[in-house]
Amino acid sequence: MPKRVTPKEASELLSQGYRYVDVRSIPEFEAGHPEGAFNVPLMHAQGGRMVPNPEFQQVMTANFSASDALLIGCKMGGRSMQAAALLEAAGFSAVLDVRGGYAGERDPYGRVVVAGWADSQLPVATQAASGHSYAELSTKK
Repeated sequence: MPKRVTPKEASELLSQGYRYVDVRSIPEFEAGHPEGAFNVPLMHAQGGRMVPNPEFQQVMTANFSASDALLIGCKMGGRSMQAAALLEAAGFSAVLDVRGGYAGERDPYGRVVVAGWADSQLPVATQAASGHSYAELSTKK
């Protein structure tokens, strides 16, 4: 099981060489994401539902080495935990799951248990940095 960090801890790790990979769908990423994040969706939004991205592992391997220090985040923590476990199984050795993701982890009653990136007042962007969008990353396969 991947080690988990809070969004605030993740923000501090970015200054130590970690890179943030947002595994949310392209529309979710474009609506707002941690500044400097890369977008490699674990699932794509299609026809009103989420479908697995069959190229997830291939795109990750083409753009990041197995020893790269990576922070994996999503909306609330579910997809990122799944993606981090997949990456660890594929041999990635320095993967951390960002607990609470972008919007915050919630209990069954909808109450925030772990504040997300946005609610933690951390830097947010709506435009991907050059070379960080899925359209750009998916060309390297």
